[in-house]
Parts: sequence; C-alpha cells; structure tokens
Amino acid sequence: MPGLIRRSDIDEVRSRTEIVDVIGEQVALKRAGVGSMKGLCPFHDERTPSFTVRSGVGRYHCFGCGEDGDVFTFLQRTEHLSFSESVERLAGRIGYQLTYEDGERAADTSNRARLLKANAAAAEYFQDQLGRDEAQPARDFLVDRGFDQQAALDFGVGYAPRGYESLSRHLLANGFGKDEILAAGLVGSGERGLYDRFRGRLVWPIRDVTGQPVGFGARKLYDDDNGPKYLNTPETPVFHKSQVLYGLDKARREVNKQRRVVVVEGYTDVMACHLAGITTAVATCGTSFGVDHIKLMRRVMGDFEVADQRGAGQVIFTFDPDEAGQKAASRAFAEEQRFASQTFVAVPPEGLDPADLWLHKGAGAVQEMIEGRKPLFEFMLRRVLAGHDLDTVEGRVQALRATAPIVANIRDRALHDGYARELAGWLGEDLEAVRQAVAGARGRVIATSDSPGRIAIEAVTAAAAMPPEEEGQGDRWKQGGDRKPWQQDGERKPWQDGERRRQDRPRVVVPDEQGRYAPDDRDAPPTEEELARAPQQSAPDPRASDPGPARHRATPSDEHAPERVGASIAELPSDVNTRVERDALQAILQHPEFFGEDLLRAASRAAFASGLLAVVRDGLAVAIEAGPPVNGAEWLDRIAREVPPHYAGLVRELGVLTAPVRDEENLERWATDIVVSLVDRDLLRQKVELLGRLRRSEGDAEGHRAIQHELVALEEQRRTLRGE
Repeated sequence: MPGLIRRSDIDEVRSRTEIVDVIGEQVALKRAGVGSMKGLCPFHDERTPSFTVRSGVGRYHCFGCGEDGDVFTFLQRTEHLSFSESVERLAGRIGYQLTYEDGERAADTSNRARLLKANAAAAEYFQDQLGRDEAQPARDFLVDRGFDQQAALDFGVGYAPRGYESLSRHLLANGFGKDEILAAGLVGSGERGLYDRFRGRLVWPIRDVTGQPVGFGARKLYDDDNGPKYLNTPETPVFHKSQVLYGLDKARREVNKQRRVVVVEGYTDVMACHLAGITTAVATCGTSFGVDHIKLMRRVMGDFEVADQRGAGQVIFTFDPDEAGQKAASRAFAEEQRFASQTFVAVPPEGLDPADLWLHKGAGAVQEMIEGRKPLFEFMLRRVLAGHDLDTVEGRVQALRATAPIVANIRDRALHDGYARELAGWLGEDLEAVRQAVAGARGRVIATSDSPGRIAIEAVTAAAAMPPEEEGQGDRWKQGGDRKPWQQDGERKPWQDGERRRQDRPRVVVPDEQGRYAPDDRDAPPTEEELARAPQQSAPDPRASDPGPARHRATPSDEHAPERVGASIAELPSDVNTRVERDALQAILQHPEFFGEDLLRAASRAAFASGLLAVVRDGLAVAIEAGPPVNGAEWLDRIAREVPPHYAGLVRELGVLTAPVRDEENLERWATDIVVSLVDRDLLRQKVELLGRLRRSEGDAEGHRAIQHELVALEEQRRTLRGE
C-alpha cells in the first residue's frame, strides 16, 4: 500500500532509539535494579513509582494501571500521535531517513501533528518579527527589564505585528488551512474573515516538556490596545493551560538532577531566575497552580513517596507579598499534601517580584531569596497567627482554633509533632493543650473535608491578610560587557558442556518466604527435602489454579489507577515454588542469551505449581520451537503472541520485572542459578516418580532394570546440570 513506512525501517528506528531517553524526557526515572528504571506513571496518578522501563527489551510497563508498550506506543499515548507519526518523530530524532513503499510519503493528516507544526511555524515567524523596525517597542521592553538579544533567543521571545492578518497570511501561504490555524488558537474568525489573535504584542512560546510549542503568552505594548495585559492561547487540542508549565522544557533536566523546582508567577520571572542561576524555575500560564500541574511536576522531578526518599525533593513557591500573592499561597497550601517533597515559600523583599529583584539587585539577591525560603507549613501558620492579637487570652484561643487544623493536616508524623511544639511556643501555651486542640481538629478534618487543606484554607482566608508592601525602587541592573543589545549575530553457554570448574558451577537457589535469596554458599546446597516440595503432576491443568480474569486491586499508592482485567503478577501466591517459577520465567524472558538450548527446553517442559505461570511456560515452549530465541522485544513479543490474550499482560510484566540483583556482574549468575533450580526441582520430581514405579515393579525383572537405567540417566542429568 503506497505511503506505508517499510517494516525494516521501523525495526531499525526502534533498535536505534533508547527508550529510557525518550521516556526520561517526560518522566523522572531512577535506577531500580540491573537494566531497570522506575518512575511515576504518566498514565495514572500515583504516589509511589510502579512504572518500569527496561532498556534491554525496549518496553515499559506500569504495575499499577497495566499500561504497556514500546517507544512508539509511548509517543502515541502521551503525544496523541498515529503510529506513523511516532516512527517519523523518532526517525527525525536520530537522523534516520525513512523509506516509504513505492517511494511515496504518508500523508500528514493528523490534526494534532498539524496543530503542533502550525504553532512551530508561528513561533519562528514571531521570532523573525522581533528584529524588524516595527518591533522596537518590544525590544525596548526587554532591554528595560535587563534582557538582551541572547536571552530573547534562548527563550524564543518574539513579536506579533499590529496588522490584523499578518500571521494568518503567512501561515496560509505556507500550506496551513484555515481550520488548522483556527483550531490552533492562532487566529480568530469574524464577519470580515480571519484575524490574528496576537497583535502588537511581545510573545513567549509556551512549550511542552519535550520542547514543542503548544501555545503562546503575549503582553500588550501599546496604550491603544484595549485587550488584557496578558493574553494566552485559548484551550485547544494541544494546549491545556492547567497541564503545562512555562519554562519546564528548559528546566526539566536540572529539576530532575537537583530534585528541586521553583514556581514563579510570570514569564519574565522565569527568564530572570534562569539568568540568575536558578535553572529550575517554571511558571503557570494564565491560570492558578493546580492538581494537573502537580502531577506533571512530580513525574519530572521524581517525587516518590517511599520511606528513604520522602522529603528529599524541594518545591519552592515564590509569591508576591500583596493580597493576590497571599491568596495564591493559600491555593498552593491546599494541595501541599499531594507532594512527597518538602514545600517552601520564598517571598521577595521590598515588594519586588523575581524579575524586578534580578533587575535592581542582581543575581545574588535572587539566589538569596531562594535560599531564605521558609517551610510552607510555617509560612501559613505565621500568616494565620498574624491575624490575631496574641497579647490577649481571647486572641490566643482564636489563634489556636484557627491554626490547629493546619497542623492536623500534616501527614508526616515527625513534622506533625514538631509543628505542634512550635505552635505551642509561638502561642505561649502548654504543649498538651495544643496537642488536644490539634487532635480535635484532625477529627473535624476527616469528618468534613474532602480535599487536603480545605479547613486550613478556610481558616487562613478568615484571618487577616498580610498588608502589601510598597514596590521598591532602585538602580537598573545594567547589561555588562561591550555587547550591544539586538546586535545581529554473546557467546552461548549450553548446559550440556559439563566442563565448568566446581567453583563456577551454578548454585540451586530458592528464595525464602519474603522473596529474599540466601547469601552465596556453594558448599551448602539445599537439601533434597527442600527441593522435594515440587508439584507431583506432570502437566498441571492451567484452569486448576487460574483465578480467572485478574482485576487490579487499588492500593493507597495508586488509588486513581483504572481497573484492569487480565492475568497479573499481583494474582500469584507467595509460596516458594511459585516464586521459583516466576523468577525462572523472568530470567528466560529477559535474558535468553544466558541459556543453552537444552536448558531452555528442559525449563519449558518442567511441571509448574502455578496454573497462570504454566500458560506462560507453554507459550515459551512453542516460541522455542519456532526458532532460536532472540534478544529484546522481539523475543518477548513472540511469547506474548503464543499465549491467550488474557495472559499476554502477564508475559509483559515478567519481561520488565526488576531482577533481585544489584549489579551486572551477578545478573547472569542469578539468572542461571534460578533456571537451574527450576529444572533440578523438576528432575527431582521425576526421580521421586521413578522410585515409586521401581517399588511397584517388583516381580517384573525387565521392567525393574529399565527403571533403574532411567534412574541412573536421570541422576547423571542432575550431576551435569549442577556442574558436578
């Protein structure tokens, strides 16, 4: 069919693309074992990471919601691209020239792709216009605020001409349709036809986390402009202001590296902070800071709620000291509990916003403001206390009643107790009395509040607001240097070898009841009684222990995960036999290159106690017959295609499950040991069966001898397997 991308090109792009790098642009990934990375799932809201990416197999899987796929699937799901568009995007990323069948290129008809291209073309147009004569007021605006040409280029700042049809004519002349530029929010439509949405304004491109322009923010420059001071792109299929943060594309890497994000209020604030060395600054775009912003921020910074990482990150809000800024602080506090990181507030001095602070007092003052941050809980408590007369008994009682819900909302027990003591000191009250008030407030919070911080926010709103300070004045921060602003410038290891040295022979390993593996002790192998707990049936019926469609059970860590149907690791029992079977299949699915053909075939014929895993074993057996195993996603896909659809998800989970080893050096030994354990267990089962037949064969001399020969051969297999 003309226009299709050749399959060989698709495979080549997939093999050349590092899935960890692509997903890492949107999700902060942390090492979670050999060959595994883990982060917060971008497809559902969770507090502890269950989203796993394995570079070796080129796949991701979320153990919370069940989302699974390769690098193309990820772009399709997150960027709303078609399959062809995802291949083209990644081919462009690595500089690979795609070939289309019959030499034809697939038609670029995706609405989302066209809107993104229209935004990119508009951003380029605006940047070009900033150097024209008409844009002098825009350049003056930037220079007056300390930004030179390089700063404008770095942030893609541009200028929208005053003409009604300047941009629309440019885009139409470059092949975009009226419907496309309307849908992108770049133009409006009136009685006289199309007109540019942004006219006579300084324009900032708003980019998603991958750096693609999805919308624009524009500031008016002329007195005769009757529009709002700032005008943003309306809601479009690609721009949702509640789900994007200005500057995050530039700050993303540092946010992930430093585990810190600074939230400011405007585009120039972001620019000033970055130029001052605060390279983790971001801002909302025409809307207040909300839940979707938090989800995006947590994924990028890796805000995990685990015992050893809670509170390791920092979220720093900067708010103006005026009434609007205080209301913004209250809104941020209302959602504070959604973060696992610590939250802080940094208030600029003298009523200056970060951009003015940078302009008048320099980069050092901005850095000092950030370093002088206060915990958000302390900030809110002091704000409420400031609204009461603490010199009177009545005032202290009212202050305690107003602040107790704030302390009651603190989930971290250590912080909860610490702020109870602080509050007692600030009020001059007995600690026990404060604790009782907090305990009573906690009950009211649980009974009456359906969102974190609601009662506390009501208390804050009722308290007197801090009076706004007068705007500070000072000398402008001059541009340094002589530069003029606006100046143009594997070998396989078969089991049958039997030539391993004794110290190198595989050790039969069995995990304990907690799933842990015993320390390496090759001189103390497990007893035969330990291995004799193997199943006695030769071919277990998968239906015998199959619990049917496995519905994911929501936990506190993924309470917003959608319900999913299908066999899952979560449905497996925790007994030792099942863990051996699970781990052996995991090793074979992830690293078939570690095993010889004989060992793979022996593992695929072994009896399984778990009916669910027996289905995967059967899929493995069929896949082996189809041809030699290959590495990566192709091997996993081959096995997944062989099992019934209900079990394909289980295959995917086993393919990305983290191995219980710390480094590459121990990975192959672990994989070999656990598969050898599975096969050795099955040989022991066969030995027990033969011994039973031997006892029953008394009186049949020929049959007795035949069974004895089988026992000898079987024991020889076991010794060879163990490398003895």
